Amino acid sequence: MLYFKLFWEFFKTGLFAVGGGMATVPFLQDMAARTGWFTTEMLVNMIAVSESTPGPIGVNMATYTGFTVGGPLGAVIATLGLATPSITVILIVAAMLKAFRDNKYVDRIFYGIRPASTALISSAWITVVTICLIHIGAFRASGLISDLFDWRNLVLFAVLWLATNKIPKVKKWHPLAFIGIAAAVGIVFNFAG
Repeated sequence: MLYFKLFWEFFKTGLFAVGGGMATVPFLQDMAARTGWFTTEMLVNMIAVSESTPGPIGVNMATYTGFTVGGPLGAVIATLGLATPSITVILIVAAMLKAFRDNKYVDRIFYGIRPASTALISSAWITVVTICLIHIGAFRASGLISDLFDWRNLVLFAVLWLATNKIPKVKKWHPLAFIGIAAAVGIVFNFAG
């Protein structure tokens, strides 16, 4: 039953998460709340691992969740669940491509999907920023503005933003350099604890 539920949950995510891997984050938040398979903090770790490993982020997150919940078989089933809607749609579109290539209604449908995709990606961005930079619970408990923000993460964000946007030579660095530097900073400054 667990494997069927894994497949179904990720099938629904794959069916409606239009716009790429980050568009799956709101669905994963909902999934966490309904199933209890992972916490919001675990979701942030899943995003970090999925972003830093090769492959599409949505697939990486499905594999990660499936493995956490159901081991190797769970990883395969969750990944298949996420990919099945896309594969099905691609096969249908490929079969009918000639008929719909210049169809104005199909063009309008795809144009209309753009705002939904933008909203899903924006929601994911807001979620990640809120989890990483803001501590509403600590602020409510103490009432101190200094407890509202995670200052270490804010400083790291500011340094990375300045380095990647204002220093021309740094802009040209390979993404692996940033992943390595971020990993080293996380270990040295104990960002996980």
